[in-house]
Amino acid sequence: MAEHEEQSGGVPPLDEEAAWAAIVAGYGQEPPDPPGARPFRPIENLLLPEEDVKPLPPDAEPKAEAEPEPPAAPALGSSVVFAPGVGMGTGPGSGPRDHTPAEPTEDEAHFVPPDPELPEADTTSKFAWLAVVGGPVLLLLAVLLQWEMTWWLTTLGIGGFLGGFATLVGRMAQGDDDDDDPGRGAVV
Repeated sequence: MAEHEEQSGGVPPLDEEAAWAAIVAGYGQEPPDPPGARPFRPIENLLLPEEDVKPLPPDAEPKAEAEPEPPAAPALGSSVVFAPGVGMGTGPGSGPRDHTPAEPTEDEAHFVPPDPELPEADTTSKFAWLAVVGGPVLLLLAVLLQWEMTWWLTTLGIGGFLGGFATLVGRMAQGDDDDDDPGRGAVV
């Protein structure tokens, strides 16, 4: 370590403890603007081109109309922002996630949703689904087991998928909702 410090060209070594102490002492304070930095433009000058903007002197800053001062703002560097009207206290019920739902009434507590009734599948639909799923599975098995890719294996895999898909699309229910009269309004 001493050899490295001597080779640095006579620059004294950095005191890490002092550097950390300075960082901790300055935590939460806004750093000064770097030299040559332009101040923020006032809202009246936002639409003007940059070369025409003249910064206002510190004593001539525009003041808002007699607004009450907000409560103590969080320290600089804080990333917690609450919506307006939401308290920032630390007690129970003070944060946005401390909400508890109301107790359910007796009617709501005993509700059990019914099981959905699924339509019975016919034989054609079952074979169409078998072809849609089985065609790619057959081709995947042929690749994994290193079978010779013959014409009938390829035709069965690709043709089964395409045929099953076309069958399922062709058998979709069409026009069930079109039969209703759209002028009746809401039906309760």
